[in-house]
Amino acid sequence: MSLGVVALIALGAAVGAPLRYAVERRLAGSYPWGTFAVNVAGSAVLGLLAGLVASDPETASARVWVALVGVGFCGSLTTFGGYAAQVLDLAAAPRGAGAAARSWRSSGYAMVSVLACVGVAAATYVSAVSRGGG
Repeated sequence: MSLGVVALIALGAAVGAPLRYAVERRLAGSYPWGTFAVNVAGSAVLGLLAGLVASDPETASARVWVALVGVGFCGSLTTFGGYAAQVLDLAAAPRGAGAAARSWRSSGYAMVSVLACVGVAAATYVSAVSRGGG
């Protein structure tokens, strides 16, 4: 990996990480809306990017955008570790409800997150490809 690619990734991450922090702080509460929001947004951007570079992923411009936006920005914006920890937190956190209610809450968050992220990534990919991006 060249120094230029590393610099692009770092530049993208320098934007994505503070944005993730700001969104998560802004949407902080008893439900992990911040993580949900950044993961869905990042999935949309990744789907769009993948669709745009699908026609020729080996071009120099495609490699630049994948490093800058895909790896750097989206890699630091989205979080699987935070998502997984929050699924467990929802299952274990005392909320005045029984174990079954906590289980439904955490399972629901897990399923909706995955479906939303995959769905929005697929939709933006298809949109980009159908508009001539790939």
